[in-house]
Amino acid sequence: TEDPQRKLVLLNYMNGTYTNYMEERTRFHKSNFSLEILNTSRQDRQLYQYIVNKGPEEEVWPIQLEVFEPVSDPSIEIVDHLPANGSCTIILNCTAERGDHVSYSWGCRDPSPLGFCSHNGSILHLSYPLQNTTISCSCTASNPVSSRVSTFNSSECKHKQ
Repeated sequence: TEDPQRKLVLLNYMNGTYTNYMEERTRFHKSNFSLEILNTSRQDRQLYQYIVNKGPEEEVWPIQLEVFEPVSDPSIEIVDHLPANGSCTIILNCTAERGDHVSYSWGCRDPSPLGFCSHNGSILHLSYPLQNTTISCSCTASNPVSSRVSTFNSSECKHKQ
């Protein structure tokens, strides 16, 4: 004999009444038939099924729940620093300590026609003349549920030389 498939039933609704089998973890909203998972955690990330029985037929809708940890404030590290004749060439790395599925992008805080800071990804290769002291590059760490920004100021290059 084969082992039967087991499913955990969260809620049963029939003829206008319902039984919530997980009252401490879920809240049913009868007004729109939504089921809220309380205190969501990564362990709730899984495939759920919404099943409607219509006499001899059954409709099944699979629902994949994704749970993301919000992104923490990113930190910017100077990975490499190459002073040259009147210019500054540095490599910056932007990382967020926490967060799921984090993506990184760089941009200028003040609009710059030269586009020094425009880049997608955590690593930024930055080269600019030292007399241009107003460069301010911002790193944005983001995921589907949050976004955080940190800024690097070009004056930091002078301190490293």
